[in-house]
Amino acid sequence: MQASERGYWRIRVKELNRTIMHVDMNAFFAAVEQQDNPELSGRPVAVTGAGARTVVTTCSYEARALGVKTGMAVWEARRCCPELVVVTANNRRYAAISSGIMEMMHDYTPLVEVFSIDEAFMDVTRSLKHIYGTPERIAGELKTRIRQRFGLTCSIGIAPNKLLAKLASDMQKPDGLTVIRPEDVKRIMEHLPVMDLCGIGSRTARKLSLMSIYNCGELGRCDEERLVKRFGVIGRALKRMGQGIDDEPVVAATAEDQVKSVGHSMTLKEDVSTREEILRFLLQLAEMVGRRARRYGVRGRTVSLYVRYADFFSHATKQQTVASPVNLSQDIYKEAVAILDSIRLEQPVRLLGISISNLDYNGEQLALFGEEQKSRKLAKAMDSVNDKFGSCAVTFASLLKSNAKNSQVISPAWRPIGIRNVDVD
Repeated sequence: MQASERGYWRIRVKELNRTIMHVDMNAFFAAVEQQDNPELSGRPVAVTGAGARTVVTTCSYEARALGVKTGMAVWEARRCCPELVVVTANNRRYAAISSGIMEMMHDYTPLVEVFSIDEAFMDVTRSLKHIYGTPERIAGELKTRIRQRFGLTCSIGIAPNKLLAKLASDMQKPDGLTVIRPEDVKRIMEHLPVMDLCGIGSRTARKLSLMSIYNCGELGRCDEERLVKRFGVIGRALKRMGQGIDDEPVVAATAEDQVKSVGHSMTLKEDVSTREEILRFLLQLAEMVGRRARRYGVRGRTVSLYVRYADFFSHATKQQTVASPVNLSQDIYKEAVAILDSIRLEQPVRLLGISISNLDYNGEQLALFGEEQKSRKLAKAMDSVNDKFGSCAVTFASLLKSNAKNSQVISPAWRPIGIRNVDVD
C-alpha cells in the first residue's frame, strides 16, 4: 500500500479529539402508542396518517418481524400481517415527547443538533473532560432517564464524527449502545455496504455499482478524479465518506434553525385527474401551509409542489423562487397553480404536497397597499378563529363547493363558513 493510500485511513488529530453521539429513538411513533395504550404492548402496530389510502409512517418491531415496512400501503401491510393494529398518528403527542427528550440531551451538552423528530446528534467532547469521564456513562444515564420518564428505548452510537456515530446507532437495535473507536474505523469500513452510510441512497448506490464499487473500502480507495467525473463535486465527499471521514460539526439549533421549511401533503381519498379537482386540494394545502408559516412568523422565497401518481411510485416535483417571500395562503396557492400548469400530468393524482423553503425570519414587511393590508387582516382573522375553534372553522368558500365524494376538508365542530362572511375592517 502506498503512503498516500495509508493516509486515507489515518484519523486526523482534529477528529481524534471529538466525541459525537447519535441518539435514535426506537420505532418512536409506534413505541409511544404502545406506551400510551398498554393493550398494544407486544402487538404488531403500524402508525399511519389519516385517510383510507394512507401509508405506514412507522411500525413496531413486532410488525417489522412479520414483514411490515415503512412506506407500505395499509392494505399491503395487512397482507403481510393480518393481525396488524393500525393507529392514526398523534403528531402533537410525538412532538411533545420529542421536545422532552431533546431537553434531557441539553443537560449534558449545549451542542445538540436535532436531525429529525426522533434523532439528534450530541457533541460531548467538553462534557467528558469536565464532568462525565466517559461517553458510555453519558449514554447509559440518558437511556435510563428516557426509559424512566417516557417508557421508551433508544439506540445510541458513539464515534469520532457524525457520519460514524449515525452508523454506530444503526448497528444494534433496539435499545443498543455501540462505540466506534478511531482505531476500528478502517476494519469496520472495509466491507461495509455503501448504502449503510447516511447520505448514500439507492440511486447513488446503483451508480457506484456500475463503477464496481459496492463497499466503503472500495469507495475510499477509488481514484478521486474518477468519482468527480461521475458525480461532480459530490465525488470528493463520497470518497471521504468511504474512508469514514466527516469534519461537519454538531450545530446547536437556534430558534431560526428549527424550521427549515414549512409544508403539508395529502393523500386523496380517490385519484383525481381534472384540474378543477386538483385546484381545490391545492387551495386547502396552501391554507394549511400558510397558517403554519404565519404561526412561525416566517415567509418563504421558494414554493415547491409534489405530485404522486395513481401507480403509487411515479411522482413529479418542481419548485420555483418568487420575487418576494410569501406566507399568505392566496400567494402560496397562486405559485402552486403556476407550477402545476408547468407540469405535464402523466396519470391521475393520488397525493399532493406544497411546501415553502428558503425562509425569511425578518418578520412581516409593512403592507403598502390597501388590498395587501386587507389580505393580511383577513389571514389574521381566519387564523385566530381556526386556532380557537379548530381547523377550517373558517375556510375559503370555494372549498365548500367540493362535493362529498372528493371533499377532504377536516370536519370541525363548528360549521365552516366562506371567507366572504369574515369582517376584517
